[in-house]
Amino acid sequence: MSKEKPRAIDIALIHYPVINKTGDTIGSAVTNLDVHDIARAARTFGVDNYYIVTPYTDQHTLVQEILDHWQTGYGATYNPARKSALDRVKITGSLETTINLVTEQRGKKPLLLTTSARVQKNSISYRDARRRIEAGEPIILLFGTAHGLSPEINETADYTLPPIESTTGYNHLSVRSAVSIILDRLLGIQEEL
Repeated sequence: MSKEKPRAIDIALIHYPVINKTGDTIGSAVTNLDVHDIARAARTFGVDNYYIVTPYTDQHTLVQEILDHWQTGYGATYNPARKSALDRVKITGSLETTINLVTEQRGKKPLLLTTSARVQKNSISYRDARRRIEAGEPIILLFGTAHGLSPEINETADYTLPPIESTTGYNHLSVRSAVSIILDRLLGIQEEL
């Protein structure tokens, strides 16, 4: 097993602004599964920080209660591996705040890479994004909840990764699944097929 490479990569799960199925801008609720499963994927692939971005104080409270249980409560001793994964979770009120925190930590503004189930104009290949990560460029991967990131986020991002596609034509993965697939493509061990 190889040692973890130092990387300057963070992920942000955006709950506002996102869109609903009719394209309206909304705020979505945090789900317990997203907190746990994305934290575990972040830990597995060596992501430094997993930001949960929501302006809603009741959602901040919910996430903090989940974290407290697994980091300092009974869950911390019952499942230390879960505690290790959840140590990467941070709660912020906006994408702007998240960018500022990462900029302060990294010493320079990070590249913003969005993800989408739809092709966007500012696409970057997984190969090129991986090269930037391996070169140590600070990057925040932005994932949307509900039916995806709002157009304003996609328009202000530096690049968007291509959609995850298959031969079935069905394209409605949970964000947890999409995070795992994308992190594997960008940070996983590559084997020749």
